[in-house]
Amino acid sequence: MSGQITLSIDVMGGDHAPGAVLEGAALAASQYGDVRFLLHGTAEALARAAPALTKRAELRACEGVVSMDVKPSQALRQGKGTSMWNALVSVETGEAQAAVSAGNTGALMAMAKLRLRPMAGVHRPALAAGWPTMKGVCTVLDVGANVEADAEQLVEFAIMGEAFHRAVRSVARPKVGFLNIGSEDQKGHEEIREAARLFREANFDIDFHGFVEGDDIAKGIVDVVVTDGFTGNVALKTAEGTARMVGYFLKEALTSGPMAMAGAAIASPALKKLREKMDPGRVNGAVFLGLNGVAVKSHGGADAQSYCSAINVAVRMAKSHFRDEIEANLKRLAATESRLAAAGVPPT
Repeated sequence: MSGQITLSIDVMGGDHAPGAVLEGAALAASQYGDVRFLLHGTAEALARAAPALTKRAELRACEGVVSMDVKPSQALRQGKGTSMWNALVSVETGEAQAAVSAGNTGALMAMAKLRLRPMAGVHRPALAAGWPTMKGVCTVLDVGANVEADAEQLVEFAIMGEAFHRAVRSVARPKVGFLNIGSEDQKGHEEIREAARLFREANFDIDFHGFVEGDDIAKGIVDVVVTDGFTGNVALKTAEGTARMVGYFLKEALTSGPMAMAGAAIASPALKKLREKMDPGRVNGAVFLGLNGVAVKSHGGADAQSYCSAINVAVRMAKSHFRDEIEANLKRLAATESRLAAAGVPPT
């Protein structure tokens, strides 16, 4: 996509809103000369926007705000007219190419599915997130949108994740793998083994690695890791907790005495580099894939720089052709299932 990009921003979403959101948008505005913003928030919050940002933005005042602890069902009943709702409606109506929010994840997912609707051929949208690895950043999905997923849905996740990774990480041919308890073909439950079989039968123009195990994620064995939302969310939270634990133990060790503190001072540049690599904000910006529009979820605790990273994801997606790629492969998947059905192969 060429020309100007318009992003719809939920100014009120997040633990540090509206300050971090407005500052993050201002940072993004300084990086992209071809991006304008629709800022949705209360009049009081919008008044805090820097002049450099307001010159590139349209201010859309609202009264309602979705709280961080509201249940999705309640958010749907009470969300109309809130900053989150209005941000998504701007994408639905075509005013903006993507929406960004650091607000309540469940509420954002529910509203996005209602307003943007799933793409044709997508049974369930998936939440894709960036994951630091030894080789850079991989994409993991689903990380929480669906507790369970059958074989067909896992293949859909793989199709969407591959197109997403190419658009956001600029990898021409991402390598895809299904998360399993072993790399052997006979390992895992029936759904994961059937997903691999169906994927191979479809003969996609996708670099398919096969199965990967949990420790392969951090190794960067593949670019896209596919799993159900229950497993993906547990893995993501475990990794985040482990990173915090390592940071805690490292800080404890480096402040344990005068010698340790002297060593920490000498190693300060290396430690800063390590902290940056382990910072979740460096890969901030999860996306609900499979919808007729782009909805980017920032970390709730994002600071300005981290929120800017989420906006970067939205810009890259808005400028890409990822939806066309997904649609083409979904059609190939449907044709494969029809062929297998005609041959008497049991459905997935």
